[in-house]
Amino acid sequence: MSALYSLIDTLLPFEWTEFSYMKNAFLAVLLITPLFGLVGTMVVNNKMSFFSDALGHSALTGIAIGVLLGVDNYLLSMLGFALLFALCISAVMSSGTSSADTIIGVFSSTGLALGVVLLSATGGFAKYSSYLIGDILTVQPSEIGLLAIVLAAVLLVWVVFFNRFLLTSVNTDLAASKNIHTRLMEKLFVVIVAVIVTITIKWVGILIINSLLVLPAASARNLAKSMRSYHFWAIGISLFSGVSGLIASYYMGTAAGGTIVLIAAAIFFVTYVLGHTGGKKRVG
Repeated sequence: MSALYSLIDTLLPFEWTEFSYMKNAFLAVLLITPLFGLVGTMVVNNKMSFFSDALGHSALTGIAIGVLLGVDNYLLSMLGFALLFALCISAVMSSGTSSADTIIGVFSSTGLALGVVLLSATGGFAKYSSYLIGDILTVQPSEIGLLAIVLAAVLLVWVVFFNRFLLTSVNTDLAASKNIHTRLMEKLFVVIVAVIVTITIKWVGILIINSLLVLPAASARNLAKSMRSYHFWAIGISLFSGVSGLIASYYMGTAAGGTIVLIAAAIFFVTYVLGHTGGKKRVG
């Protein structure tokens, strides 16, 4: 970490780099935002924005389960519950008994309410309410290492399985005809989303994590002409929003997560206007 700190001091000789917590947050943003930009493209393509929101809401229940079981590391209980939660949603959606938004809405409200009830029953809701808004400034060096591992793992999965993810999202029957295990691809993707949401929610916050997944990808759709440019735009917009939002929050004295989302939202509205006035054919 000392080498990274020195590099930041050399390349970015600004006031905010004097503080180690800002350097940690800056490094975390450089790792988190590409994750959101990359995975967000498929979240938007699959119309799964409510799904990622539901996973965020389930975090409180994961924490509550950890409290009841006496688990010291709440990440483990959150991750375990999020994976179970995601797979249950996927299984019910696959049954085709109800519309996807209805199923996700039921699970989302149930997960959030259960978490609030369990935490309030134990008298610990106020203690964990910080998860609602998150705080990127609390990230620790060891957690930055974890984020780097997750980013590397997701990039590897993306390289190997992206074409199968894409074809499954576009036409499941066509994907199945090409011997692609569509159910397996769907479950693998929801697991990836669950892992990313769970690991980052402590710093991003339950209330805005879905915005950071959806907004950069939605902006990229307004500009991109191909799937390749779609990914580049999404990652670039996510990175720009994250870095500029973090620095702006330092000088303005505002919450970093909310500031990042506002910048991402502003970019979306600008790209929406550009995309619809320019007559550009966008990624479908």
